[in-house]
Amino acid sequence: MEIRKGGPDDAPVIMAMLDGAVAWLASDGRTGQWGAEPWSGDPRRVDRIAGIARDDEILVAEADGRPAGVMAVAPRPPSYIGEAGEPELYITLLVTDRAFAGRGVGSTLIGEAKRLARARGAGLLRVDCYGGGDGRLVEYYRRQGFETVAEFEVGDWPGRLLAQRVDAAG
Repeated sequence: MEIRKGGPDDAPVIMAMLDGAVAWLASDGRTGQWGAEPWSGDPRRVDRIAGIARDDEILVAEADGRPAGVMAVAPRPPSYIGEAGEPELYITLLVTDRAFAGRGVGSTLIGEAKRLARARGAGLLRVDCYGGGDGRLVEYYRRQGFETVAEFEVGDWPGRLLAQRVDAAG
């Protein structure tokens, strides 16, 4: 697996992965996170992903010559999360192509986020995720070394803020 820098041109790839994730979650009856309809059909979500692809740092994991997962990171959290009060790297998006599920794509991208945080002198890596339903997503992040530090809601969407310390470079 290789990781390359991405950008605005990767927005369609990100959108396709999100549509695949929504379909997979909906087929399992888990519509609380992102609903049951493809993100690509919602102009607000399309604009949101275009903004992330434009404004945040995009990293694309490629396997077998094709995109397997995408992560976006930023030096600040989204507007619905408070500032950390110290240098941090914030994962604003992490999605894996369902064809590569179980192959460590997400773990590889999170490892790259840890490396980037250290290289930039940030001692904190944070992410937020869906905190409802069966809790599987929160548990995934816990297995990646994150700890839940807060619960929040955006409208009626329950979220969890997770964080982990990384050894900041020199």
